Amino acid sequence: MTDEARARVRSLILTGDNRLKQGGPIQARKARETYEKALVEAEAAGLADDVLRGLLEKRLADVRVLEGPAGADAS
Repeated sequence: MTDEARARVRSLILTGDNRLKQGGPIQARKARETYEKALVEAEAAGLADDVLRGLLEKRLADVRVLEGPAGADAS
């Protein structure tokens, strides 16, 4: 199960990164939602160590800036 969970979290992070590359506020919102899902899944599987949690929290903070004022309130 851990390997499956690790692969799923990795896939979600890559999906979020790809959405960010597409640009725009809608893609930023989708990226934020994907990163949030990755964090939840990582925590549920016991994979959310300090490094992974820090990586996802940094991405979430960056994405909220890209979303603008509405994105900052969405958390």
